[in-house]
Amino acid sequence: MVLESSSFPSVAIVASDASIKNNVATSITHIHMVNKPLIRTVHHAVNIMSTEAELFAIRCGINQTLYFNNISKTIVITDSIHVAHKIFDSLAHPYQILLAAILSDLCVFFNSHINNSIEFWECPSCLNWRLHEKVDKKTKAFNFTPLLLCKNSWNFSKKNESDDILNAWKMMFQASNFKGNYFLDLLDDNDNIIEPTYVKGGSWLKMIGHSNLLCARATRAITNHAPISEYRLRFFPRVEFKCLCGQYPIELRRHILYECSRFNGYWNPRRDSLSHFIMFLEFNPNAFSFCDPIE
Repeated sequence: MVLESSSFPSVAIVASDASIKNNVATSITHIHMVNKPLIRTVHHAVNIMSTEAELFAIRCGINQTLYFNNISKTIVITDSIHVAHKIFDSLAHPYQILLAAILSDLCVFFNSHINNSIEFWECPSCLNWRLHEKVDKKTKAFNFTPLLLCKNSWNFSKKNESDDILNAWKMMFQASNFKGNYFLDLLDDNDNIIEPTYVKGGSWLKMIGHSNLLCARATRAITNHAPISEYRLRFFPRVEFKCLCGQYPIELRRHILYECSRFNGYWNPRRDSLSHFIMFLEFNPNAFSFCDPIE
């Protein structure tokens, strides 16, 4: 389909890509047109985000096609179609300056003829399609070293600040005196201990945020601030808090999760993973809840 389109003299094919190595972004665009030499643009920028580099590569390709009056259709090929979607996103986001420049070029292109059009096609790098493969390899092959100090883009500074806060948060979280001596360490689907993050709703809330009651019970269980004997024993050490199942002298959190016969509504023994832990709570609605004791 691309080869068929490229045979028309009024069609320009823009293959764009960007790559970041050692905080140096390389944006490359190759413009293919019939009976015209290949147009190559290469730009470097320091301390910017990959989205900015991808948008800049697309911007260069669209801008170059404006210099040819007979071009009525432009096809932009990228492996980051989600970035191309931002061009037509009217919501507020940090890339407005780049988008204003792209939209300004598109206005010139569309106003020059009523039938002019532009298309954005996605081509993942793993497909190794020859036109996009060339720009993909070139962006990754550059090893540019800046000689002078460079300013950071706003997005890059924001990311660095967020990363610093998150790293400090993780270091503090590893110390039991910050997260609590009774904190329940759970595993993700790859059997790694879950660490705090703000991405996609955080590490725990994305699994339990759909229900306030479930979130409350999970929080009590994870922090061990739950209405169970193990918690009450801290304040009333001389009171007997035998588990109601009659099989254990104290109603411990671990006993509830793994052994207690009152909570056997979920068969899978993997209560150490977050997903199975949440399923256990869903199948046992009275676990770690303020309700009448189960007789």
